[in-house]
Amino acid sequence: MDSCTAPADAAPGHGHAPALGTAPGTDEVTGRLADQLLQLSRRLHRSQRRLMDPLGITPAQARLLRTLAHCEEPPRMADLAQRLDVVPRAVTTLVDALEELGLVRRLPDPGNRRAIRIELRPRGVEALAALRGARRAAAAELLAPLDAEQRAALSGLLDALEADAPATS
Repeated sequence: MDSCTAPADAAPGHGHAPALGTAPGTDEVTGRLADQLLQLSRRLHRSQRRLMDPLGITPAQARLLRTLAHCEEPPRMADLAQRLDVVPRAVTTLVDALEELGLVRRLPDPGNRRAIRIELRPRGVEALAALRGARRAAAAELLAPLDAEQRAALSGLLDALEADAPATS
């Protein structure tokens, strides 16, 4: 498989459903934090989707573009499917749409005539920059109530959580 680093994508969903069981080491504050993180993630995703709409790129297409950007060489379609944790047909559909927009192109795999590799085109790189801007604008909206010191503190806390994350995330 090609060496790619996967972008982090937050899980959707939130709510205050009663717990079916209590995991070891959890408490009321941990439960509240879980609910808050999920709610903030949903708000961020909604805002990001709204800001992405004018670009004509779906969240799934954006995820594929971000994945391509993290690959050292154009990955095979099968590798993209595995990386994105989707069926290969889903990747084909996404690549078809992105190819139609001129953001990616298919290349023959020099080592396997049956395999196809996907390459980010210059317009795809431009689209990624616009998507990054939409993501940052969405984050700015979400973080607007915090002053610079609070943002720095939150960033430090999130860094500490990220540093402890498993390598596969």
